[in-house]
Amino acid sequence: MKDSQRKILLDISRRAIELYLEIGKKLSPYHEDFDDVDLWERRGTFVTLTIGRQLRGCIGSIIPTKPLILDIVDNSINAAFRDPRFYPLTKDEFKAIDIEISILTIPMRLEFSDVQDLYNKIRPGIDGVILRRGIYQATFLPQVWEDLPSKDEFFGNLCYKAGLPYNCIELKGMEINTYQVEAFSEKDFRK
Repeated sequence: MKDSQRKILLDISRRAIELYLEIGKKLSPYHEDFDDVDLWERRGTFVTLTIGRQLRGCIGSIIPTKPLILDIVDNSINAAFRDPRFYPLTKDEFKAIDIEISILTIPMRLEFSDVQDLYNKIRPGIDGVILRRGIYQATFLPQVWEDLPSKDEFFGNLCYKAGLPYNCIELKGMEINTYQVEAFSEKDFRK
């Protein structure tokens, strides 16, 4: 994406959160106002909110189901007000948040024979990972590698997030999908 498109999406995200915070209404961007065809492409997205280095909300959609600009609106509101790990964002916090947007590629199944084979194929800092076993599923964006650089830690925490044992990648029937992201934040434009 071009910087101009990134700035539009970050602005839409902030405006969506602000409008919902102020009057409880969802922002409705219109095609006529944003005629850039790339903004209306169907893409999976995540919106991550931080205050300093502390996570304040992160919600997204792995599979593209709606146009990029509309997905950003929904995920921005959900990250700010519906992430079950946090209480709804306050007006004071709104002033302090930094917004990061991740635009995802289509997830691809990663075939592996055992844990070592998985570790050899996975690319820390590049691959986001979706872990699935039966009804249990969780994902970590590639950015999570910054906080969990060890593959054992990364996958252990991902298993735990999915509600599975910490060593779940050793179990039969594990499905791993990977994806990559184009990530950008408001911090990128404050230089």
